Amino acid sequence: MTVVSEVQSTTWTYVDGDWHEGNVPLIGPRSHAMWLGSTVFDGARWFENVAPDLDLHANRVNASAANLGLSPKVSADEIVGLTKDGLKKFDGRTAVYIRPMYWGEHGGYMGVPADPESSRFCLCLYEAPMLEPTGFSVTVSPFRRPTFETAPTNAKAGCLYPNNGRAIMEARSRGYDNALVLDMLGNVAETGSSNIFMVKDGVVFTPAPNGTFLSGITRSRVISLLREAGVEVVEKTLSVKDFLEADEVFSSGNHSKVVPVSRVEDQNYQAGPVAKKARDLYWEWAHSGLPA
Repeated sequence: MTVVSEVQSTTWTYVDGDWHEGNVPLIGPRSHAMWLGSTVFDGARWFENVAPDLDLHANRVNASAANLGLSPKVSADEIVGLTKDGLKKFDGRTAVYIRPMYWGEHGGYMGVPADPESSRFCLCLYEAPMLEPTGFSVTVSPFRRPTFETAPTNAKAGCLYPNNGRAIMEARSRGYDNALVLDMLGNVAETGSSNIFMVKDGVVFTPAPNGTFLSGITRSRVISLLREAGVEVVEKTLSVKDFLEADEVFSSGNHSKVVPVSRVEDQNYQAGPVAKKARDLYWEWAHSGLPA
């Protein structure tokens, strides 16, 4: 089975025991995931011959599947092994996005929840260059992050991302690159695509995990690396005002790891020394060969 689209980068997908090139069609109109959104995924990265925290991403996709009521049928070790096998299919010149996924094929009770035993797995690898750390702008979004009581925020579930998508689209319609998304109480949660940090008087602050946003693997790695380097990092409730009064702002995420924020609303920022330190520390650790 070979399906190649001219508008997509080099892609290899593992499903049902074999690798296939391209954007393989997998879900039909009767698939539970197609009409009721039972999908989870995770995102890891291969770049410069390293794949940092790949094991943690593999473990997290299985946890997300279980939290959404799916059955994680592939072990984390197997996911890591399959990823290493699939990466051999690329030329090594472009960064690769690593995306393991589960979805429900059939409905369970009255069709609404997915039948856990119908869970399917695929692993999609595709070329995706990382952003240069030149900075991006954000504006406060009118759309907010849901709470655990209203959405499956304890999973990296596909059904959560249309809300992030509309936040980004609305921000771009007003001339910004991304959105600063608040929780239901009006506190800063994240951007539309990454976790967020700010620096004030040499101290790094980031929103404390409160069940409304994904406390990312790269976020945790950046926090631990900064603390090991002697930088104070505080996780706490933060307001938009805190960010507007910050000395510098930066984000962390799987897509491009650590990237500065150049503008929040009308407040401009330089790419500051702490953001550069965080990025340098991450790159140094990723290439060090040290265990997670």
